[in-house]
Amino acid sequence: MNLRVRVQHCGCAGGRHWYADIDDAEDPQPDDPFWYVDGCPSQAQALETACEQLSTLASRMYRGDLLLRVLD
Repeated sequence: MNLRVRVQHCGCAGGRHWYADIDDAEDPQPDDPFWYVDGCPSQAQALETACEQLSTLASRMYRGDLLLRVLD
């Protein structure tokens, strides 16, 4: 499994903020990530938070744990 981090800037009615998620690189649908965070005030914070979580998920995969998607 190849996990990837995606960081996006959101400028919606709720204000400007950053969103990050972690998903399988081969998954064409971004609607069911393994992890996400919304409402980060900066790109750097969103990326740092996602990278920390990516490290945690990689450790779990290495141990053989089953990764569940957010919507599972």
